[in-house]
Amino acid sequence: MNKLYIGNVSAEASEEDFEVIFEQWNIPHINPALVKNGYAFMDCLDEKAAMKAIDLLSGKVELHGKVLEVEHSVPKRQRSCKLQIRNIPPHMQWEVLDGMLAQYGAVESCEQVNTDTETAVVNVRYGAKDQAKLALEKLNESMMENYALKVSFIPDELAALEGPSTGGRRGYNARGTSRSGSPSLGARPKLQSDIPLRLLVPTQFVGAIIGKEGATIRNITKQTHSKIDIHRKENAGAAEKPITIHSTPEGCSNACTTIMEIMQKEALDTKFTEEIPLKILAHNNFVGRLIGKEGRNLKKIEQDTETKITISALQDLTMYNPERTITVKGTIEACARAEDELMKKIRESYESDMAAMNLQSNLIPGLNLNALGLFPSGAPGMGHSMSSIPPPGAHGGCSSYGGHPESETVHLFIPALAVGAIIGKQGQHIKQLSHFAGASIKIAPAEEVGAKPLRVVIIVGPPEAQFKAQCRIFGKLKEENFFGPKEEVKLEAHIKVPSFAAGRVIGKGGKTVNELQNLTCAEVVVPRDQTPDENDQVIVKISGHFFACQLAQRKIQEILAQVKRQQQPKPTSGAQPPQPRRK
Repeated sequence: MNKLYIGNVSAEASEEDFEVIFEQWNIPHINPALVKNGYAFMDCLDEKAAMKAIDLLSGKVELHGKVLEVEHSVPKRQRSCKLQIRNIPPHMQWEVLDGMLAQYGAVESCEQVNTDTETAVVNVRYGAKDQAKLALEKLNESMMENYALKVSFIPDELAALEGPSTGGRRGYNARGTSRSGSPSLGARPKLQSDIPLRLLVPTQFVGAIIGKEGATIRNITKQTHSKIDIHRKENAGAAEKPITIHSTPEGCSNACTTIMEIMQKEALDTKFTEEIPLKILAHNNFVGRLIGKEGRNLKKIEQDTETKITISALQDLTMYNPERTITVKGTIEACARAEDELMKKIRESYESDMAAMNLQSNLIPGLNLNALGLFPSGAPGMGHSMSSIPPPGAHGGCSSYGGHPESETVHLFIPALAVGAIIGKQGQHIKQLSHFAGASIKIAPAEEVGAKPLRVVIIVGPPEAQFKAQCRIFGKLKEENFFGPKEEVKLEAHIKVPSFAAGRVIGKGGKTVNELQNLTCAEVVVPRDQTPDENDQVIVKISGHFFACQLAQRKIQEILAQVKRQQQPKPTSGAQPPQPRRK
């Protein structure tokens, strides 16, 4: 793609004019320009030189009173499904770009192009010509974070060929190799879009951070290669506003330091005498590990960075605000060091949790873990996230997880003393939990359950609701110290299965239940000599930590689904009656 089309050319323009321009801008080219009436063609040395010409000349260079328009020269027959999008904001997230492109049709591939420009460039292939045309019309010159996108056709080598496109699945094709350290889409590690740095700043300093007509915030984003969202409209009238910073760990730290310096200067200018601590918001899932046993991790960070660190109380949390406030007091340099150490711990915890979640998602068929909202990418106020969009085939693992997943009932046994924590003040916690999970959650009346004083939580809902509700209950028991610091939360869950299917769960000689226990690390027991209840069902007991319990529940439901499928009468329409065998 080294041939250029140059539009809006003056009738006075000559080959020599273009020779001078390309020499002046140091753009390698092969042949003299071919000048026509109102337009011209130029052959560059290679694709990189062509990209340089488009970036430096198009809409910027004037010749004989006319501003030149430069783009790839594309023969009419090859103006089909392939587009090039230029001037993309350098710190735009892939998820945002994918979502934007998908509005106009099925994207078969999206490859990043290596350029010397600050902004990013991608080549996109749509599944159909009309989709590419619509994307071109809608996106060209459209504004994205103060950048005007430039969209044009590029040669589509497959346009003249018949048969399906050779592109991969939408959005999952190669995105090209990006230059190391380049401030462009592919250069930043994926971690930065998953675990941003979240700050809480006094409302009176927000104006100074933004600057006149947004100049200050734009400068911060450019200098630190970050994307910064100031949530001004959240919590109207509140004394503090959240700020979300997406970047590499180094970019987040640099942006944080700059924001602290701006607030300190504004405080001096406005004679604000109170101390301005650094406040970091962190998801509650990570705070326990951040603090460490007996507070050792936090104490070490305080000592190493010469700061004073406090963390907001658990009581301030709700289902809709799962973040704790980490307050750091000290000099700007000390607070910056503390931020680096704190976020390092948080990122480590996040990576560990996601590795565990991904492992389980491969083992648990039909469960869309991305949509559960248990981690920061799905938490309120965490910025743009695609976590609510189920991945391809998310519900393909089991027949009962089709369009309308079947409801399940699980009896979860918890310490009797924990009932108050699960219910909450005036029933608020259990109501929020029920709403959050999309499940019916009730505490069964007290009764004698074995030697230990236990109570039963009855959870009714589809698989994802069960996962959410049980995860929160396990987490709540750990938070409220019903299990020791080194002790893993292990609970017993009961599910009911049709009595005729109990044998399938056990397997011949106990083979299936033994394999189930080895796979899930849960203890699975089908008590012998049970009398089926009025619905002809018997109990299966599952004991273990959260993931073990979940995996065992899902595997048992998978067995039950297989039994149900086998019991369904086979279609008889068009079937021939059996013919008597000739003797």
